[in-house]
Amino acid sequence: MSVIYVLNGPNLNLLGAREPEVYGTFTLSDLGDSLQAWAEAKNQTIKVLQTNSEDELIGWIHAAIEEKSAVVINPAAFTHYSYALRDACAALTGSGLSLVEVHITNPHTREAFRHNSVISGVATGVIAGFGVDSYLLALEQLTRR
Repeated sequence: MSVIYVLNGPNLNLLGAREPEVYGTFTLSDLGDSLQAWAEAKNQTIKVLQTNSEDELIGWIHAAIEEKSAVVINPAAFTHYSYALRDACAALTGSGLSLVEVHITNPHTREAFRHNSVISGVATGVIAGFGVDSYLLALEQLTRR
């Protein structure tokens, strides 16, 4: 398998500081280190990226399409309303590539506005509610496909 993109949307740079009672104390740096350790153990190459910009996130999806790379994405707040991101994700899966949507928490146990994902309908799969292990579960599934 080629490189796997692990993409993180807005405010995930605040992991560990923002609502630790909800998201835990793991920082984005901790997450990146954990995922890189997994990748090394599996002889897999990953790119772990985070942005607060919808434009940049869409650009990374386009790059993954060009590189024929699978994507793990935590779209964060963009999950619920970014049709532009949804269209980019649909282009990725429409070209035969895999996309796994991940969430640290289970959105369905939270506020009602978080229950709807515009991304899920075009994703290969969705993993949510397992903390930062949601990312590892997604990577494991991608390497099994």
